[in-house]
Amino acid sequence: MSLLDLENIHTYYGESHVLHGVSLRVAPGEAVALLGRNGAGKTTTIRSIVGFTPPRTGRVLFDGRPIERWPSYRIARGGLALVPQGRRIFSPLSVRENLLLGARAQGWTLERVFALFPRLRERALQSGGTLSGGEQQMLAIGRALLTNSRLILLDEPSEGLAPVIVRDIGRILLALKAERLSLLLVEQNYHLALRVADRVYVMNKGQVVYEGTPASLEADEEVKRRYLGVS
Repeated sequence: MSLLDLENIHTYYGESHVLHGVSLRVAPGEAVALLGRNGAGKTTTIRSIVGFTPPRTGRVLFDGRPIERWPSYRIARGGLALVPQGRRIFSPLSVRENLLLGARAQGWTLERVFALFPRLRERALQSGGTLSGGEQQMLAIGRALLTNSRLILLDEPSEGLAPVIVRDIGRILLALKAERLSLLLVEQNYHLALRVADRVYVMNKGQVVYEGTPASLEADEEVKRRYLGVS
């Protein structure tokens, strides 16, 4: 049984039809990557899942329950966490305060997050706005972990980061995958996504145009060239 199921969703911004029948699934304990060029519809897919831009038609099922009409706060309480594009941390608050904002008392603890991100421990009393981009991304991931959600959505976690920090983010995602945490990763970094994912979807112009394993995508030169610009 899938943990997350999107069934033929159509999402609009006003009268602009952005998603055209998107379907995908994430199984419990699975890491799934959603790839595509800028404007392919990846972030809109995430927004459709978490209730920021609900689909006009189609269904979003989480653990078998339809959530496409739920408000975002209820979706979050139901077990979905988002690491948003651009991090969206609270700059005036300390690192510790940012982490504890949505913390739930089970599973992941502040100590476990500090063990995963030693730099956050070192900067626990600093304001979030004083952190580097990579540290802010770690803070955003740590904040999501402390909600102890069943599925974490990550929207472009490597965006704008130096290669050495991207390697750190990849290492962290692999550690979370090893713990059987369910992940849906939206990413333009092709090599990072294929290193982490169990399965891959490729989007183009608001539609899913490919589904397969990282190995099958790596072997498909036409899909890589046509939809991802990878050769």
